[in-house]
Amino acid sequence: MYDALYARQSVEKADSISIESQLEYCRYETRGRPYQEYIDRGYSGKDTCRPAFEQMLADIRRGEVARVIVYKLDRISRSILDFTNMMDVFQKYRVEFVSSTEKFDTAAPIGRAMLNICIVFAQLERETIQKRVADAYSARSRRGFYMGGRIPYGFARTDAVIDGVKTAMYTAVAEEAEQIRLLYSMYADPKHSLGDIVRHFQDNGIAHLRGGQWSTARLSALLRNPVYVQADADVYAFFKSQGAVIVSPASGFTGENACYLYAGAKSESSGRSELCGREVVLAPHAGIVPSRDWLACRNRCLGSRCSTRTCKPQSSWLAGKVKCGRCGGGLTVVRANTRQQRYFVCSAALSSGKTRCAGTGGTVYAGVLEEYIQAAIRERLKELPILFGRRSFRSASRVNQAKIRLAEIDEEIGGLPAQLAGANDILQKYINDKAAGLDAERRRLEDEIRALSRPAGNGWPDAVVNPAAQWDETDFEGKQAVVDALIRVITVADGHIEIMWNF
Repeated sequence: MYDALYARQSVEKADSISIESQLEYCRYETRGRPYQEYIDRGYSGKDTCRPAFEQMLADIRRGEVARVIVYKLDRISRSILDFTNMMDVFQKYRVEFVSSTEKFDTAAPIGRAMLNICIVFAQLERETIQKRVADAYSARSRRGFYMGGRIPYGFARTDAVIDGVKTAMYTAVAEEAEQIRLLYSMYADPKHSLGDIVRHFQDNGIAHLRGGQWSTARLSALLRNPVYVQADADVYAFFKSQGAVIVSPASGFTGENACYLYAGAKSESSGRSELCGREVVLAPHAGIVPSRDWLACRNRCLGSRCSTRTCKPQSSWLAGKVKCGRCGGGLTVVRANTRQQRYFVCSAALSSGKTRCAGTGGTVYAGVLEEYIQAAIRERLKELPILFGRRSFRSASRVNQAKIRLAEIDEEIGGLPAQLAGANDILQKYINDKAAGLDAERRRLEDEIRALSRPAGNGWPDAVVNPAAQWDETDFEGKQAVVDALIRVITVADGHIEIMWNF
């Protein structure tokens, strides 16, 4: 039998003890006895998935090892659970454990007691390091620094200096960026599915410039990335409505820079939206996709419309928008065998062989649901302003500035109730006056946005369209487009219908 000398070093740094130095301390403890060295380079002590460590355990189980000697306890483990399991193996095969610098071994009771104390502090040190690294990552990401990872398609990485710190940023690659803009402009049109776009790229020789193949999954990933958007006030409002945490101030959303999206803290309401609780930070690089196209595509993705439309005119223009409010499964239009009656069936129920899902609260007839949604859409369209034949605006920049200020006013008003707690009469009057002033500014800005959004030129254009009046004359494809634009999702649960609007 021999002594097992174990050494580990996760990262070779100038201020860390080398593998050779560790082994030198361990050799001294052998006192001339035979030994074998087990070395793990580049492995963390957070777990025991290390080749040399596993080989040492295998040798212990074969009865070849009498003692395990390490330079320091944290060289072999930083986890209480892993160390406890390891000590069980040592005791089972009567193997002693020796730490050369901490001067204890498990042959004596005091050594075993000190061992348990040291492993607790070893784990505490590891968790402290993890927290420090996570805090540093969060702080750097909130300042817009480059955080590594795969470079998004359409960009290249260049060196940069931000706030006096050397980092990196993205710059657009002209040909790739043009493909990205084409993708967004096509998918912003509800008539084009991801499958249509893939075929268009293939038929027109638009090759993936990094050697890959275009697919619907790859395009879907590109469409969900805010690293492309020219982030303006509308993008700010979108992320706010989705429950995202917007780190950058609203005033920065001028339509020039793109965004980074980070995991952020977990939210109890994360089920409400895939973006809820995630952090949005303005990126240092310029966006390459207009916010109008990016938002249209993002809303389609959120509405689960990221697949080829398969519904036929005899199906329903609501296909793809209706979900079961209990199980979350999409509702599919089917027909009765004995008559031409259409009704929605939960896809989860269909896959399990059932005729319907109990969560919907009974049979959901397609015609009845369509009539209900039609009435809701008509009312919604009445609230929208009249649409004009021309879409040129006097000052898009001023409109965006006004929207940014509206967002700032919302934040200021939201913070006023907290200031009222414990305020005296004078301070309450000041807060009430401030609230009134903010409300007056809000009304003025809303009037200004409406005025600036009118078409340029003298007087109103001749071609005026009232969307509510045009609904009944709209064809099947047109109704699908309207539903795509207005509605994110329709849920049916226990006989109740809920519509989630895009705006």
